[in-house]
Amino acid sequence: MRFFHLSDLHIGLKLINRDLREDQEYILHQITELALRERPDAVVIAGDLYDRAVPSGEAVELFDHFMTELTGALPETVIMMIAGNHDSSARVNCFRSVLSRQNVYMIGIPPQKEDEHMEKVVLTDVHGKVNFYLLPFVKPSMVKQIVGTDENGNNLSYHETLRRMIAREQIDQTERNVFVSHQFYLPAGKTADEVERMDSEIRTVGNIDEVSADVLEPFDYAALGHIHKPMKVGNEYYRYCGTPLACSVSEAGQQKGVILVELGEKGDVRTQVLPLRPLRQVRVIRGELQEVLEQACGDYVSVVLTDRVDLDISEMQDRIRNAFPRLLEIHREVLRQADYSGGTAATQAELDPFELCCSFLKDADEGEKEVLRDVINTVLQEVNQG
Repeated sequence: MRFFHLSDLHIGLKLINRDLREDQEYILHQITELALRERPDAVVIAGDLYDRAVPSGEAVELFDHFMTELTGALPETVIMMIAGNHDSSARVNCFRSVLSRQNVYMIGIPPQKEDEHMEKVVLTDVHGKVNFYLLPFVKPSMVKQIVGTDENGNNLSYHETLRRMIAREQIDQTERNVFVSHQFYLPAGKTADEVERMDSEIRTVGNIDEVSADVLEPFDYAALGHIHKPMKVGNEYYRYCGTPLACSVSEAGQQKGVILVELGEKGDVRTQVLPLRPLRQVRVIRGELQEVLEQACGDYVSVVLTDRVDLDISEMQDRIRNAFPRLLEIHREVLRQADYSGGTAATQAELDPFELCCSFLKDADEGEKEVLRDVINTVLQEVNQG
């Protein structure tokens, strides 16, 4: 059994106000060409199909074009995808039963009633069954009717929620099982601070969405989405494939790709990263003005100027824009003239919203802090999704 593992397409994304439609169309077509070359039995997309819960008409059109091209090129290939935290679960779930009859599984809503279970897609090859369990992005509040609450009636942690969601399934350990999920999984023994995150990712206050990767143990392979940098989660076969295209300057220089997964008989799992080559790179160019100008190009560029002398701002900006027609931003790298670390204003500027609120409220108990975290995370998610 061979399948592609993709995630975090973020169709409709703007990179510091630069429209990436042409770049996304180019990379999606490249994915179709790779699929034509490799002929996978399935293509799995682990969430964040769109960059916004309410995507633009142009974004929907581009996704439609990708799906039309992919299914037209490989009509026998099964397409499976789930909603991520950027997607509207209801919109992704639309026409779910109709599409499944066409070998296209778009799963937006997780099981929420006692008689509901994860969408399970069963494929077969010479070694028997391969069971794909498709679980869209889950918040504890979404599924508390089936996983319960803690002893005080509060929502469970993300970790406990996912553990109970997986435990509800009748997973046959003698068969090959693949999990498709869009959550923040941590390698066992690691903290959230040890995981490098990209600027384009939505992060929760206090990392309350973290889930220990030990919940993935029932599966032969976990096709994960949410983290934008390719990453293994404590196991060679529990993996984030990353975005197919850089979504932020922090991803400059990353090699993007599609993971080709090959399942032999039970216990035989092999992976290969098929490189993707963007139409334009995202680059950070650092140096003095003249050194920077000598590297003129058509890529998406973040410029960091290291000049220690004053520059004519207007002239400098014009020269840089002429050299880099897809300029993203300009920064000046300057020496710190004074240490303001002891000042109240500087200290407050470095605090995250939760810490600022707690410093203002002072006497908030743990229950009130839990409510505060939930409110701030909800607001941050709404802001990020526009």
